[in-house]
Amino acid sequence: MESAFRVDLRGVVDILSHHLYSSPRVYVRELLQNAVDAITARQRDDAGAPAGITITTGPRTLTITDSGNGLTEAQVHELLATIGRSSKRDDLGYARHEFLGQFGIGLLSAFLVADGIAVTTRSVTGAPAVLWTARSDGTYSVAPAERAEPGTTVTLTARPGADSWFDPRTVADLARSFGSMLPFPVTVDGVPVTGPLPWADDERTAGQRRADLVGYAQDVLGFTPFDVIELAVPGAGLTGVAYVLPFAANPGKQAPHRVYLKRMLLAENARGLLPDWSFFVQCVVDSSELRPTASREGLYEDDQLDATRDALGAQLSGWLAGLARTNPERLRRFLDIHHIGVKALALHDDEMLALVDQWWPMETNVGRMTLADFRANHGTVRYAATVEEFRQLSAVAAAQDLAVVNGGYTFDGELIERLGRLDRSEGAEGADPVRVERMDPSAIADRFAALDPAVELACRPFVLAAQTTVDRLGCEVQLRSFEPAALPVLYLLDRSAAFQQELRATRERADDLWAGVLSAFDKPYEDRPQLVFNHNNPLVRRVVGLSDPGLVELVVEALYGHALLLGQHPLRPADMSLLNTAFLGLVERALPEGSRDR
Repeated sequence: MESAFRVDLRGVVDILSHHLYSSPRVYVRELLQNAVDAITARQRDDAGAPAGITITTGPRTLTITDSGNGLTEAQVHELLATIGRSSKRDDLGYARHEFLGQFGIGLLSAFLVADGIAVTTRSVTGAPAVLWTARSDGTYSVAPAERAEPGTTVTLTARPGADSWFDPRTVADLARSFGSMLPFPVTVDGVPVTGPLPWADDERTAGQRRADLVGYAQDVLGFTPFDVIELAVPGAGLTGVAYVLPFAANPGKQAPHRVYLKRMLLAENARGLLPDWSFFVQCVVDSSELRPTASREGLYEDDQLDATRDALGAQLSGWLAGLARTNPERLRRFLDIHHIGVKALALHDDEMLALVDQWWPMETNVGRMTLADFRANHGTVRYAATVEEFRQLSAVAAAQDLAVVNGGYTFDGELIERLGRLDRSEGAEGADPVRVERMDPSAIADRFAALDPAVELACRPFVLAAQTTVDRLGCEVQLRSFEPAALPVLYLLDRSAAFQQELRATRERADDLWAGVLSAFDKPYEDRPQLVFNHNNPLVRRVVGLSDPGLVELVVEALYGHALLLGQHPLRPADMSLLNTAFLGLVERALPEGSRDR
């Protein structure tokens, strides 16, 4: 024996309220959607048919009336009493792309705020009007009704605890939020809530059009935009505007976009409309072709959305490129606010890479300048990959007549490397390739002058004593001559040495098993940080000549700590202990002999 499934309407409503819709507020949207579809269906066959939607509120009630095509009694039984059958809208032609609804569950959203739904409807076919009354227990009834004109009226009565959703101000706000751009006039208690698309082509001058678009951002989005970019993607039936934010935005989070579908608000915080790098704009768009999710609160990820996202991204990057050509000063002001987003785009967009190269000033040890200016003045683009390395190298490199770019800020090092790869492989014909060189701290030591052999031999006892002092700290001592002469000592930690240092620290914290595994990678006498003493420095020359081994040890320890602090290196517990011991020891040595016993 075959039986049909039975539907627990209360269970369905619970699913809608907790898992499909984010809030009961969507009931106004679904009522508007049904009304718009009914009017659209009627006007498709009769372009001169009246078009209007009226919402009235009363004590715990809401009524919405449309001048659409209405329903016959047979259609009421077939359509209103069938749940979740998306194809049922085909019977009225609602599956065509110009209609908003598609899932066949919209009217059920009324049960989120009401225990009963009353629908009075009359078909354009001339059939008698009928009254369909549905209850949240899953039952309904159909009876004759009185209605002179074709169309439909839906009346809701608030369920216990839902009175706030029927407040006149709440209803007006919801109707205005969802339906302010609908193509048919909508009134709430006699007050119009609809208007034209802010970016619609009309008789406004360019200046007035822009002023209106800025005014919309101020009224609806709450800010005055840095600029307004008009958008259009014909393949998605999309038009709209992108507002450039006047303040720095989080590069890891896109601004919320207002997306309308066939002029009905789909979402106020839609995600995925734009590429990830475009966090510096907030969009308001309308589309006739993009698909909504089942809840109609977001965009469905498909090939159409992918193509639209790419097209919008191209329009935003085109705006940036145009700004560089026509208004460089405005571009500089934009970059001051949103350079992170532009640099993120430049990681995969050649045109934006050229823009960053020409316009974005980077930090160097010879002042802030663009990469293009840096190349023009210094040739090879030498850069430090981290801010810490740049701080170690900047003054010393400048003294060696080496210009270095700080590539440690977000995306800077990657962009410098990409610029070199791009020019070598895809550079413009006749253009010289960009030479890029990453500067390691150890590489700078190769430029320091070696001592005269006789001087080096005389300093040998000091070098051995200094090496013995810092051996337990994993350092390698060198004695060189370099500028600036005022710098007595330099601590250089390259990538390999930093890895070995971290490896040893991890091994000390690990258990015996993992310590044994990590020991296989340890290189006790290779890739050690370098502690380079500057023989040009008067203090170092005095220290080299000391004959007291104890004093030499204290001074070397003190200079080691000084080098760490000068290079802004993190201090380990052993470093702190050594620095403290050296300081106290030197103080002790500095005191007069008699004062030590008091």
